[in-house]
Amino acid sequence: MSRLMNVASGPYAPPAPAREITAVSADGARLHVEVHGAEEAPAVVLAHGWTCSTAFWAAQIRELAVDHRVIAYDQRGHGRSPASPACSADALADDLEAVLRATLAAGEQAVIVGHSMGGMTVMAAAARPAFQEHAAAVLLCSTGASRLVAESTVIPLRAGRLRTWLTGRVLGSRAPLGPVTPVARAILKYATMGPGSAPHMVEACARIVHACPRKVRHAWSKVLDLLDLDHGVSQLTVPVAVVVGTADRLTPAVHARSLAAALPNCLGVTELPGLGHMTPIEAPELVTAKIRELVTAYPRTTTNTQVKEGA
Repeated sequence: MSRLMNVASGPYAPPAPAREITAVSADGARLHVEVHGAEEAPAVVLAHGWTCSTAFWAAQIRELAVDHRVIAYDQRGHGRSPASPACSADALADDLEAVLRATLAAGEQAVIVGHSMGGMTVMAAAARPAFQEHAAAVLLCSTGASRLVAESTVIPLRAGRLRTWLTGRVLGSRAPLGPVTPVARAILKYATMGPGSAPHMVEACARIVHACPRKVRHAWSKVLDLLDLDHGVSQLTVPVAVVVGTADRLTPAVHARSLAAALPNCLGVTELPGLGHMTPIEAPELVTAKIRELVTAYPRTTTNTQVKEGA
């Protein structure tokens, strides 16, 4: 289980949840789930990315929980969800299904938000029964469906075999990240954030990423290296909005444009000038506003229980 190194104050300090539950996935993996806000409020489900945790969504949770029910969970091996030997796109889909079933009433729908590997989780789950029952709309932030290593620009070389090989070695490194030092913050900022990111944003990201155990980081890097979810994009038929930073080195804007072209019901791509991969932290107000727009435009359905009572 990862070391929790979250910031203690400010907009990126994780708020206390109204309640915590454990969702059990198809293979028995146990997932830490937090629920924030009132139970009767419109639901939003947040899926974080590789090496992150529920703490990544602190700014969104703080703002949305005022009038939404915000459900955030730790991907297996991340945050307070124990590591599992099963690391695959199917496992991610299983886990999202488990969270939806554990937190939403039959027939209840939510806006589902995925960042990076969380967006890939959504694509992997697109055809799953629980996802189709519970997803009203989706926001994909800084993500892609395939060719993640080949398209990454973390290594400043021309696209080709050498860059792809070097990128795979860097992202798949088994080396420990160690403490959050000035050098570590500079490296993380270069790789994952825009050049204008404020120090407190970089600090929050560094603490979250450095808390991820290196074995977990390495195991999931191998999954992302081989990931191909192009088939899942065509099955994601609910309304989908896409957000990407123009300075994103991990999932450059080419991925967002490819998603927009392949999604059956894409609401458009918002490209954020100068921002990097960590868009929910780099542009918290904009990402939160996008979520609110989707909740307003695609309200949840009446639950089956309520339909039976009114029949």
